Amino acid sequence: LERFHARQLRVSPHVLGHSKAHVGRVVAELVRAAKAQGLQPGPLALSLRGDFVRIGSAYEQHKVRSPDCFDILVPLRLPPHLEPQPRRADGLGPCGALVCGLRARDGWTRRCRPFIEGFCVELQGRSHLSSGLVLRWFQGHLQRCLGAVRYRLQERCRISLSACPGHPPTLHILPCSDYVCCHISMAVRLIPAIPLGDALYLTALPPEGPQGPLAPEALWGLNASRQEQRLLGWLKEQAPASSCHLKCLQILKGLRDLRGHGLEEPFCSQWGRVLSSYILKTALFSLLLQGPLEAWDERFLVERLEDLVLYLRDCLRKQVLMDFFLGNTSIPEAVALPRFLKEATPVNLLSAFDGPTLDLVAFQLISTWIQAPHIIRMYSSPRYLRPVPTP
Repeated sequence: LERFHARQLRVSPHVLGHSKAHVGRVVAELVRAAKAQGLQPGPLALSLRGDFVRIGSAYEQHKVRSPDCFDILVPLRLPPHLEPQPRRADGLGPCGALVCGLRARDGWTRRCRPFIEGFCVELQGRSHLSSGLVLRWFQGHLQRCLGAVRYRLQERCRISLSACPGHPPTLHILPCSDYVCCHISMAVRLIPAIPLGDALYLTALPPEGPQGPLAPEALWGLNASRQEQRLLGWLKEQAPASSCHLKCLQILKGLRDLRGHGLEEPFCSQWGRVLSSYILKTALFSLLLQGPLEAWDERFLVERLEDLVLYLRDCLRKQVLMDFFLGNTSIPEAVALPRFLKEATPVNLLSAFDGPTLDLVAFQLISTWIQAPHIIRMYSSPRYLRPVPTP
């Protein structure tokens, strides 16, 4: 496992640092240009707030393999007299989905009518902000701004923007550098986000799963990435300096990916969705707070990794793994949580999957752990280490 982590999973801090610097500079230029152009239509349109939020494994020290994929939240600004009002989307979509109503200040309902007609859909007799319409506007707006940014950055890198319907646009960056390590082609997912305050955001849900009429247009997901980063920062302070909790997460993600090469569809896709990085991270958070953090010292790597596998197997068999932040009252007080998260209804992350699927994933997970040395040897050839192409 140590050799597997060192040779195939560990990302060079030097290369990752260069990659993050390239991404930060290019995204800052694009957001600045998009904000400037967004001010032209007037106060009753969407615009960019002017900043961006780095999220995901590349910024949380558990990225695996190559630093070629990044996630960036791009906060949007609603017209000044409209406030978002999220609420549960009961019966309209997956568990935990939200719809976003809009509250206009007194006397502004009629004046905000152009915005409501352009970015909202009717749901249960009320206007709700449409994630689909916002996403389409965001993609078009960035595409229009790309020309000026491409010209300014032509000596530093080549950039392009691709969009897949229903998904956030992806910015592709190929640095023009003399350093060999910096010739990595990077893909940056730019995710439009509606700020709710307290570093909470609404983001569009991926177009997957059975959903009711109009639901893909109206549904939003709650993004608490900043709270995850705060918790990881607190754990880093409290755990031993040689703690292996992030290495456990990296190895488990690596074993999941290798095992996926030997599975056939449709189970291969189900395997990846059930053991998504978010679910693996949630299981790790839950397990970390159950016992003393001193037990996660580096010398106990195999024991802690086995604990994580067994804990996840038990969750799959019980068909219950609760979201770590929604309605969780056992989070340390040092990790300040917004009131919206504290008062939210708890959400079972496994509720979208049927029992036979979860039982099969639990069986394969234990089988993968038992056969880990064999799986690492079998699927560690260059043929299997090539990343799966993104849509």
